[in-house]
Amino acid sequence: MARRSNISPYLLILFAFILIFSALYSQDLRCTLTLFPSDQQFSYGVVPVTTPESLAFAVGKRDGSCDIFSGKWVVDDRSSRPIYEESECPYIQPQLTCQEHGRPDRDYQHRRWKPHGCDLPSFNASLMLESLRGKRMLFVGDSLNRGQYVSLVCLLHRVIPERAKSMETFDSLTVFTAKEYNATIEFYWAPFLLESNSDNAVIHRVPDRIVRKGSINKHGKHWKGADLIVFNTYLWWMTGSNMKILRGSFEDEDKDIVELSAEDAYRMALKSMLKWVKRNMPRNRTRVFFTSMSPSHERSVDWGGEPGGNCYNETAPITDQTYWGSKTHKSIMQVTTEVLSESEFPITFLNITQLSEYRKDAHTSIYKKQWSPLTPEQLANPVSYADSTHWCLPGLQDTWNELLYAKLFFP
Repeated sequence: MARRSNISPYLLILFAFILIFSALYSQDLRCTLTLFPSDQQFSYGVVPVTTPESLAFAVGKRDGSCDIFSGKWVVDDRSSRPIYEESECPYIQPQLTCQEHGRPDRDYQHRRWKPHGCDLPSFNASLMLESLRGKRMLFVGDSLNRGQYVSLVCLLHRVIPERAKSMETFDSLTVFTAKEYNATIEFYWAPFLLESNSDNAVIHRVPDRIVRKGSINKHGKHWKGADLIVFNTYLWWMTGSNMKILRGSFEDEDKDIVELSAEDAYRMALKSMLKWVKRNMPRNRTRVFFTSMSPSHERSVDWGGEPGGNCYNETAPITDQTYWGSKTHKSIMQVTTEVLSESEFPITFLNITQLSEYRKDAHTSIYKKQWSPLTPEQLANPVSYADSTHWCLPGLQDTWNELLYAKLFFP
């Protein structure tokens, strides 16, 4: 008489399932362990992407048919936006605190970016910080990139106890530390990425700008060791004329200077950036982002406004979804696309240009700390000193970070 097995049929089914799963996904499991070391605990109910081609930090996938950079601005429920209050974030520079400086309206804080066909994932500060545990995140670029950096710090700092965070500045480098996570989020001032005569982080409003060719290591030595880098460079290349390029050293008595078009000079800088990334960023544990051009709104006639105006008194976005600003944006965007498409290192492109083109209402305008006292003539004509380049916080740049978050975790 045959002996009956004492093994439960449920255990047999479970054992068979484990064997099949291991055979099919053993390589994926190895990749998961590589991307997320055992000392990192993820308790958010999200399974990391586990294909061998996965990018660092990714935890899920989105519908590939949805372009999160194509959409429209909608008015959000005022209970959910702004994501933080201006008065609650002590890290915002006075050049960006519009409410503190008298802006009378707040609609610009309550607009949410809605991609066509999908929604952006909700920003989860705890997940972001847990993923950065033991890591270094670095923003590199100009004041617009610094605005995005400050926005991210404001999004994160609320979940960190006061005793467990700090902000320090060391020349060109600003470091926000989340002590309990052993993580830093940093900003490095390098408006051209390459060495220039505008590299002083405080005194840098230089009209006659000169960039040194082949000099990215001057700044790049300070970027090594970062696990996540967000590059940006654009505004300082737009001088209205050709760019001056130094061949040699700033220490040379007789300087060898040539002039290039803005497009050619910009291409030179981006190619230097790609070479640096390839040589210094490990593919299996780092992520590199490049934020596209942040538009200005200096000419109201561009969107059908009155001649002689700019962003001053603008309180609503542009609704024409075919609107695209200056021709310069288009030519620089084309250069960016061409150069980044040649990269052997995977670089995630944050295409914030057109969605920001719609937001003529989101600039600091006259509601900011002024660099120098205003003259009676300026005070009589606010358009003359309105800042149509930088953005109020909270505001548009929080959306840039929501897009960064989406691409970081759901590529």
